[in-house]
Amino acid sequence: MQYQSKLPNVGTTIFTVMSALANKHDAINLSQGFPNFKSDQKLIDLVSKAMNHGYNQYAPMPGNLTLRKAIANKFNLLYNSTYHPESEITITAGATQAIYTAIAAFIKHDDEVIIFRPAYDCYEPSIEVHGGKTISVQLEGPNYKVNWNDVKKRISSKTKMMIINTPQNPSGTIFSEADMLQLQKLTEGTNIIVLSDEVYEHIIFDGENHQSACLFPDLKSRSIITASFGKTFHNTGWKMGYCCAPKELMEEFRKVHQFNVFSVNHPTQIALAEYLENSSHYTELADFFQEKRDLFLHLIKNSRFNFKPSQGTYFQVLNYSGITDENDVEFAKRLTIENGLASIPLSVFNDNGLDNKMLRFCFAKTEDTLKQAADILNQI
Repeated sequence: MQYQSKLPNVGTTIFTVMSALANKHDAINLSQGFPNFKSDQKLIDLVSKAMNHGYNQYAPMPGNLTLRKAIANKFNLLYNSTYHPESEITITAGATQAIYTAIAAFIKHDDEVIIFRPAYDCYEPSIEVHGGKTISVQLEGPNYKVNWNDVKKRISSKTKMMIINTPQNPSGTIFSEADMLQLQKLTEGTNIIVLSDEVYEHIIFDGENHQSACLFPDLKSRSIITASFGKTFHNTGWKMGYCCAPKELMEEFRKVHQFNVFSVNHPTQIALAEYLENSSHYTELADFFQEKRDLFLHLIKNSRFNFKPSQGTYFQVLNYSGITDENDVEFAKRLTIENGLASIPLSVFNDNGLDNKMLRFCFAKTEDTLKQAADILNQI
């Protein structure tokens, strides 16, 4: 059988490679972004309660309305911004599905999509499989700041979408209010859709505020925001997320969503809706993870790695240029095999594999795990 692959350059993801290597060599796994501690037992119990109360068949296609109302309330509380729960919010099977569906709904052959690198690895394949063309804006470490004049030069008559991610995975940096105003100015009066990946919206440090696309009126009018319950409630394996967008964009999103997954896990939706009624969990998340970030950086302050503290997410980037000239992929593999600590090399997220000697470590771990990891890093 002969066929032409729609994704000829896509192989096994670096997350799978490094996690498999960690398992094979019994290494501490700070590569893939998931916590090694439990989510709230109350939330787990609420899922079981929903199952026992019969919520085991299809949920409504856009999601349970009570949950969508809870999300609308959250946006009103945190951002003083309104999304109509019936027509502007959809529950998804994680944020990755939301991102894929948004791209599928709007990107056609030869449409151009601007992304910022280092970029999370689901963006480009989703663009490519729908015939679009990725236009990269490479951000330079260690600050990873956007040169908006550079972005302006990459906008053309074929630009259909721009994907942003703040707080950003893998760099751990954030877009400032000035960045968002520049983005709004560049897209104002155009037909460019902004896909705003905000899965780490509640994990932002040092007193900074999350600059959601919904805070800027013209930007909100052209933006699809994707978010993640898994990142917020420490249960990435549940694959629960949602997206918000103006009605006219959401109508197109749902046309694809209904044939992509139709609807997502019903008992979990019921549980989340009830949990959000009384939980202040997401408002406490920044302090919770900042303690972990600060502990991790304190423990490795005398190591040979250089760093700037992460501004958001639960990832910390470390520069190892003072240790070796090795390619970051090879060094990450050697660190796993010989030293028993797995990380993610940043070059795989960069344009043309740009290697700045950076490794990404996940600090969404127990204190004991972080101490063990720091002991290894201090010995290198």
